[in-house]
Amino acid sequence: MSDISIRKQGRTGRITLTRPKALNALTYEMCRAIDAALKDWAEDDTVAMIVLDAEGEKAFCAGGDIAEMYATGTAGDYDYGRRFWQDEYRLNARLFEFPKPVASFLQGYTMGGGVGIGCHGSHRVVCENSRIAMPECGIGLIPDVGGSLILGRAPGRLGEYLGTTGTRMGPGDAILAGFADYFVPFDKWPELIAALEESGDWTLIDAAAATPPEGKLPALRDEIDTHFAGETLGDILRSLRSAGSDFATETLATLERNSPLAMACAVEMAHRLGETSTIRQALGLEYRFTHRAMEQSDFLEGIRAAIIDKDRSPNWRHSLDEVDSAMVSRMLLPLGGDALTFDDGQDEQAGEDMP
Repeated sequence: MSDISIRKQGRTGRITLTRPKALNALTYEMCRAIDAALKDWAEDDTVAMIVLDAEGEKAFCAGGDIAEMYATGTAGDYDYGRRFWQDEYRLNARLFEFPKPVASFLQGYTMGGGVGIGCHGSHRVVCENSRIAMPECGIGLIPDVGGSLILGRAPGRLGEYLGTTGTRMGPGDAILAGFADYFVPFDKWPELIAALEESGDWTLIDAAAATPPEGKLPALRDEIDTHFAGETLGDILRSLRSAGSDFATETLATLERNSPLAMACAVEMAHRLGETSTIRQALGLEYRFTHRAMEQSDFLEGIRAAIIDKDRSPNWRHSLDEVDSAMVSRMLLPLGGDALTFDDGQDEQAGEDMP
């Protein structure tokens, strides 16, 4: 497959995304190929660990390739998108639960679907130009691909802030928020990856790690924790509107661009998920929204405005102050027989035990 290189190299299972001109955007076929390789390598004693990387300096993976979702969804075919999400979420769970170390090297942009394949392993490496984000609310979707679990576990109220604003994190902030583990300068990566391939010794990553540059989030923590402490999106908006600080003004401007329904659901999901939640519960909760997304949310309109027409002027279904708890509840209700399932026969109603 020209979009991805999957092979065994030395003691490692190697996965390299090879679409640098498309910022290594993840296609359905790439998801399925990675999932098949992981199934094989989990039982292969010659594979000591997995190493994921990508070609180019601009992006590890800037997100999912969603043009086909728009084409099928606007034609009234919602099944394609649901199948994509189901299989993608199963892959995300497989990476999170993989029985061997998984090292990912996240240069440039790692967003959306890139977080789903790059930020669930045991050894997540960033460098000087790493920029990690969950920008889904900007296209009418909730932070998904298991990103909701990382946000739910983030310190203080960083999860609510990062999930609603889609703020891009540099290496230090990504480590602080729980999206990455190690900072290794980019020019050291080829030598480190070669050593991993030869030895399969994941402790080499610990030895190579350096101190990351200081991020922006530590200086904003007090304001983030104050203004994003409310139970609902409405509480957050009222707190920001009453503040008048530069942070509050800039943050409000960002929130005013994103889908109100998606942000309200993102806040609720961050509150439901935390340290005791499992990846399958998080993915199951996400799928409650994405299963309904094409029919009942701003997702198709968000793609139109950002990707298709590129007018950056989405016509959201609701204003910021119109979204209420009943609307959020409808998007996150259990799906019953349509709930996300996994192919190992366990947790057959993933996320359905969530409130």
